[in-house]
Amino acid sequence: MVKGYLCLVLHSHLPFVRHPEHEDFLEEDWLYEAITETYIPFIKVFNRLLDDKVDFRITMSLTPTLISMLQDELLQSRYITHIEKLIELADKEIQRTSFMGEFHTLALMYYKLFTDARKIFVDVYKKDLINAFRSLQETGKLEIITCGATHGFLPLMEVSRPSARAQVLVAVQHYNKVFGRAPRGIWLPECGYNLGDDEVLKEARLRYFFTDAHGILHGSPRPKYGVYAPVYCKSGVAAFGRDLESSKQVWSAEEGYPGDYYYREFYRDVGFDLEYEYIKPYIHKEGIRVNTGIKYYRITGITNHKEPYIPTMALEKAAEHAGNFMFNREKQAEFLFDMLHKRPIIVAPYDAELFGHWWYEGPQWLDFLIRKIAYDQKSIKLITASEYLEEFPKNQVITPSMSSWGWKGYNEVWLEGSNDWIYRHLHKASERMTELVNLYPDTNGLMRRAMNQALRELLLAQSSDWAFIMKTKTVVNYAIKRTKDHILRFTRLYDEIRSGNIDEVFLRDIEYKDNIFPDIDYTVYK
Repeated sequence: MVKGYLCLVLHSHLPFVRHPEHEDFLEEDWLYEAITETYIPFIKVFNRLLDDKVDFRITMSLTPTLISMLQDELLQSRYITHIEKLIELADKEIQRTSFMGEFHTLALMYYKLFTDARKIFVDVYKKDLINAFRSLQETGKLEIITCGATHGFLPLMEVSRPSARAQVLVAVQHYNKVFGRAPRGIWLPECGYNLGDDEVLKEARLRYFFTDAHGILHGSPRPKYGVYAPVYCKSGVAAFGRDLESSKQVWSAEEGYPGDYYYREFYRDVGFDLEYEYIKPYIHKEGIRVNTGIKYYRITGITNHKEPYIPTMALEKAAEHAGNFMFNREKQAEFLFDMLHKRPIIVAPYDAELFGHWWYEGPQWLDFLIRKIAYDQKSIKLITASEYLEEFPKNQVITPSMSSWGWKGYNEVWLEGSNDWIYRHLHKASERMTELVNLYPDTNGLMRRAMNQALRELLLAQSSDWAFIMKTKTVVNYAIKRTKDHILRFTRLYDEIRSGNIDEVFLRDIEYKDNIFPDIDYTVYK
């Protein structure tokens, strides 16, 4: 007897990084690595499950920025160049390691990984992986949801509600164009919810969103079923809360599965380990060492000495961990069913890029988990949020609490000493966008192009990724530059629109550089 449901949610997102003005731009590698190590492995896993007639349900967000990059012809061609260089490097590694035992086996593994990725990307899906995800959605096994247009953090747009509205409506319009249907749900960027955001979702005809656990648990009145059933906001939009227990088993650096000593070590890459002259043709053109994706060691432990990675042992661990995760969800569902007298839904959301990129064995773990749930037990069943609402349409009405995920759960990652300076500029730009729309509610030609580009620049400046990077101190200079560049471009457009003197050469240049949402209509900001 089914005692409960498991809703696996994979949040797939990368910030919009596209630099046609540079031949080889370092941060574009984020996309290329994710294609090879996360998105293509997911496609392979899902297609194998379909071929084997395994019943499954997965919810997956594909953010508008990620979709736009995956469909961009420049980035598609650059990915082919990227993967072909890796194929060449892997071939050289096969020769170099021919008498090195485990390393030779791994070199062969990487050569196959890269050649398979190129075949799937070029030959099977003709460079557009969105075709793969669209086909999977049409099978009914995968539900793709949307996100904020540029992953803008909605709680910090409270002083400019038109910006929050534009983030949602532009995203929904983009989804309709790409998938030929309306999205049912949305992943709120950073799980950030603020009172009233659901009204915007209602206007966009979205049925549900996900929030962190305390967004539901601290709601008013208190939720009768905790996070184990959705709640309706007063707007009628449903909210699903994250289950902390299942999340911890995968996320936790200390207790989670990805830290197992038999799994592949992310931080040992031949791009840094091998002799400079040998690896030079395969790193950045300016000689900067970068990750290539070829990694020969396993985690081993908290030590500088790393043992060689053994894929068969890692797969055994992945199968073991999948079984453990399933067992824990079974017992959790059985306990909750007996206590709540209702089939609970356990919502387990993860960043998709954890799987394959950071946790190399993650896609295999997911494959094992889905198969085990299908064949090895009867207590839990995979489900999407839409299906749960169809089966259980009556739910408690509450007002969720303002919340986010991340450190402390109340926006602190995106508003603290390292990044708080950006908001006065974002708020002023939002105010000016409202001013422009009120002044020019209906225009055409060069003026319309400038108005549309002004909205693109504002949306790109609002990406939560820039504040996150400043907080985590990774590529801080790049995040600062991106924020300033988009604000400055917006400000120049604002001045030129107000003066009636638009520089068409400047406009054409930034239209080419920041070409996201080609069909954007600035009047959405009204």
